[in-house]
Amino acid sequence: MINKVTESEHIKIRQANIKDAERIANLCEQIEYYVTNQQIEQRLAKIEDNNAHIVYAATLANQYVIGWAHAYISDLLIIPTQAILLGLVVDKNYRRIGIGRILMQQIEQWAYLTGCEGVILRSSLRRKEAHLFYEKVGYTNIKQSLAFQKQLVS
Repeated sequence: MINKVTESEHIKIRQANIKDAERIANLCEQIEYYVTNQQIEQRLAKIEDNNAHIVYAATLANQYVIGWAHAYISDLLIIPTQAILLGLVVDKNYRRIGIGRILMQQIEQWAYLTGCEGVILRSSLRRKEAHLFYEKVGYTNIKQSLAFQKQLVS
């Protein structure tokens, strides 16, 4: 079932906080990232006073979180300062009604005001709908690459 946001349910964008952890974790599951409420709480607490990070929550009037976006300012040697979009999720029951676009606009405004010259994002090759969304809101695929990871153990 697709929910329609009525005129009485105005979407609000605000900075996410620890109280949003459960909804953020639930939304992560919708895109197959499985994290606990506690992990989200710890990660939000770690970055809450770091001005290089921003996490926005999209809420209904009753403060119910239906989307979130996280970005980070990155100073790179090879290109001018960029904001990197680290995550964007809109509840599957509220997609295609403009919430993702609003969150992206908020990230872009924050990036501009903090001196970034652009916003970069990475999206899994399998997320075709996400690619169409990013293109629709003005992003261009500039390259495809592989992602490598090495687990560090102490």
